[in-house]
Amino acid sequence: MKNLLSEKVVGIKPSGIRKFFDIVSEMKDAISLGVGEPDFDTAWHIRDEGIYALEKGKTFYTSNAGLKELRQEICNYINRTQEVAYDPISEVIVTVGGSEGIDLCFRAMINSGDEVIIPQPSYVSYEPCAILSGATPVIINLKPENSFKLTPEELKKAITKNTKLLVLPFPNNPTGAIMEKEDLKEIADICIENDIYVLADEIYGELTYKGKHVSIASIDGMKDRTILINGFSKAYAMTGWRLGYACGPKDIIRQMTKIHQFAIMCAPTTSQYAAIEALKNGDDDIKMMREAYNQRRRFLINAFNDMHIDCFEPFGAFYVFPCIKEFGMTSEEFATKFLTEERVAVVPGNAFGESGEGFVRISYAYSVDSLKIAMERFKNFITKLRNS
Repeated sequence: MKNLLSEKVVGIKPSGIRKFFDIVSEMKDAISLGVGEPDFDTAWHIRDEGIYALEKGKTFYTSNAGLKELRQEICNYINRTQEVAYDPISEVIVTVGGSEGIDLCFRAMINSGDEVIIPQPSYVSYEPCAILSGATPVIINLKPENSFKLTPEELKKAITKNTKLLVLPFPNNPTGAIMEKEDLKEIADICIENDIYVLADEIYGELTYKGKHVSIASIDGMKDRTILINGFSKAYAMTGWRLGYACGPKDIIRQMTKIHQFAIMCAPTTSQYAAIEALKNGDDDIKMMREAYNQRRRFLINAFNDMHIDCFEPFGAFYVFPCIKEFGMTSEEFATKFLTEERVAVVPGNAFGESGEGFVRISYAYSVDSLKIAMERFKNFITKLRNS
């Protein structure tokens, strides 16, 4: 019998995030700090627009690239936040979440033999999507001593004649690291000098707690070599609406739209109408949620300091990434034992790449009450480990 399965697909490991989420869903009194999903409901004025669209029978296909009004609002948003101007007709595509935008970018740009530089720890989909597109992933292991930022030296060392694309995942999942304007300028100079394009995943851009998020697309010379990925899941608490977007050079967006046309047709229509309202009138919602996340962020950092747990201070997203190397366990062993004994789910750091080994990811997209209980259980757990 012929081999029925793609060897490329079979060789890809399942996501390490969902494993612990699935286990905790079956455990009584367990607390899950593993999934990066806001605990806020989508704001009422946004939901109302979705309801209104349904009531008016707006259940048809939109254009493949998305509603023109939504693409215009995306351009307005980027222009007012980053001072970067995009053409809503030729330089924007609305996608099914930011994840589809990542996949489309790889498939539209990659030829066999091309190399994609992926800093890790980082979101779990970059490496599999690169492999499925035929690229060779080149991994840069980010270091806590560099605040988990991508340094110019690390980037230069990873570049070869086959390098086509750099993934720039900041603010970062799982570390919470950010890249500031001066950091980005150095990376931009290297990309321009070596004719490298950038996939900038900025889904957590609005969740920045140190100054204002800066897109690499706003750096001189970078708009024409950046594919900017963003969406509505994190900033607007719209995970289930499944809506994202990509902005970039028209030749690349045209090919991304072609793939999207054949594979998806269009993003959900109801979600698109709701997203228009989010972009027009959702700034106050973002501010409220960002302030709440920042409060939780400070609580967790103080809690880990009190427990004498080494934890890099994150300034973006809604994750902390404490180091658990002192306990002599792998990340998976620590997370499994913690879940079994204390009924709290966290994600092993190695789910985000080998350089995440020795860390665990904890999401603070949960209520302060849940975080307080979880930290008491964490303290109890490590006290037992230290005394054993």
